[in-house]
This record gives sequence, structure tokens and C-alpha cells, in this order.
Amino acid sequence: MTKARDIMTGGTECIGADETVLDAARKMKDLGVGALPICGTDNKLKGMLTDRDIVVKVLGAGKDPATCTAGELAQGEAVTIGADDDAQEILRTMTEHKVRRLPVIDGHDLVGMVAQADVARSLPEPQVGDLLQALSTD
Repeated sequence: MTKARDIMTGGTECIGADETVLDAARKMKDLGVGALPICGTDNKLKGMLTDRDIVVKVLGAGKDPATCTAGELAQGEAVTIGADDDAQEILRTMTEHKVRRLPVIDGHDLVGMVAQADVARSLPEPQVGDLLQALSTD
């Protein structure tokens, strides 16, 4: 049975909750990613920051990305998946919470990220279609 740790991308980097959104945008550019986990000074996951969040919640709202912090955009508890959870649990969690990326947690440590594309490569086509449909509807 395929587990999250088998399909995740390891070495996921965080953006600190006290770092600016501008720093986050630069980090996303340098890493070639569209989302970063937000980690607090206690090294615990505080949320996720996406490139869309930057455009809509910062730029679109007229906020200054050089002064707005990533932590200001963290909303509630982050949706995560356990490193030993199977692909079906990943599918269920993504569908239920309508998220395209899940931070992978082993105990209390962030160990990687599972994206929609990772799941698509590990599940049969009908299930991938169901996921895509669920994430594409409002």
C-alpha cells in the first residue's frame, strides 16, 4: 500500500510566520513552488501560504508585501497528512478540505509535501478524476 512518505516531495522548506510576504514570494520563485508551509518560532506548522494568497489577500487588498507577514495570512489549523497515511487517506483529506497540497507530518515534524500531481501518479485514473472534479468545483 502506497504511503504519503512514498509519494511526497521531501525537504520541504517553510516560511517563518514573522517573515514578510515579499520574502515568501522570493523563496517560492527560487524554489520553483507555488506554496510554502508557514512555521512559527516554535517550529510548528501554522498554515500554508500560496501564490494565490499573495495575489488576492495581499496585492489585491492593497497591502504592502514588504511589511505584511506570512503569519498574518495563516488561517486556523493547517490541514496535514501523516507520513504513514495511505493514498486513499490523502485523497479523502484533499477532497474533504478542497486542498491541492498537503504538508506531510511525522510526529510533530514537517517531512515533506504531497501535491495533487503526486496523488495522480499513485492512484488509478477514476479516483484521480474524482479528485480533480472535487477540487475544481466551488
